[in-house]
Amino acid sequence: MSREISAKPTGRASSEARLGQTLVEDVSISCQDGTVLQGTLFTPQQGLIGAVLMGPATGIKRQFYSNFALYLAQHNYAVLTFDNRGIGGSLQGRVQYSEASLQCWGEQDMPAALDCLMTRFPETAYHLVGHSAGGQLIGLMHNAHHISSVFNVACSSGRLRNMRFPFVLSARFFMNMVIPLSNRLFGHTKAQWFGMGEPLPKGAAEQWRQWCNGQGYVKTAFGKTVHSHLYDELAMPALWVNAPDDFIANDANVADMISVFPKMRAETLTLRKEDYGLDEIGHMKFFSRKSEVLWRHATDWLDRWS
Repeated sequence: MSREISAKPTGRASSEARLGQTLVEDVSISCQDGTVLQGTLFTPQQGLIGAVLMGPATGIKRQFYSNFALYLAQHNYAVLTFDNRGIGGSLQGRVQYSEASLQCWGEQDMPAALDCLMTRFPETAYHLVGHSAGGQLIGLMHNAHHISSVFNVACSSGRLRNMRFPFVLSARFFMNMVIPLSNRLFGHTKAQWFGMGEPLPKGAAEQWRQWCNGQGYVKTAFGKTVHSHLYDELAMPALWVNAPDDFIANDANVADMISVFPKMRAETLTLRKEDYGLDEIGHMKFFSRKSEVLWRHATDWLDRWS
């Protein structure tokens, strides 16, 4: 029976619990620049098939993915969830002093989390389950070639121009008015006021704003702040999953993001809430415990490439 695990980040393995055949433990993750992140490791106690890195969406804490991670562990996949720097357990000090950016999440945090996963589970297949930004940023990971497959949920360029009326009005308001005004007034973006996860470090929010105003998301930073990346090289199989009631990761924005990976073997899957008896899937609800009926798509994909 799955339940959320509360993190208590005080050391490499600060707490652990056993839920059925799954060992759940908190871990610390060291990045190359010395930043320490907090994560939670879900380890099946028998029959390991592969290991999964859970790439979080912008401003979303790792506890949000606990039920999904337990589900994968019950299907014999080890899973590492983690908080990006400036978010949740990985926030050091006050958020207005955090220098975190989307770019350092991809260049520093995600590679360190993958290294941690590979160290704990050597000689197995490694996969990325990316939620929104967690799938967008894989091309910034210097070690992404170790990933055998990608399962992306609600992952797209988030390009404002491709969003439909009337949602585009609120999206433009948040991106182009709330973010700069909040950053100026508070030194960070109060995304939580708008139901968009944790308070965001100003650098992460501003980069988010810039990238969503352009074509190809992170592509807008190529040659500017991003001078080295693997977007042109990654060729692993990837399944991009979205839903018609997701007004951010609509079909046009999914296609826009896929275009940044010219060699990736991309497949797409559209999940309609009515086909599964759900009230909502949208941008966030795939990982809700109420949406467990959808999770077999993840295990089917992982089994295919493990």
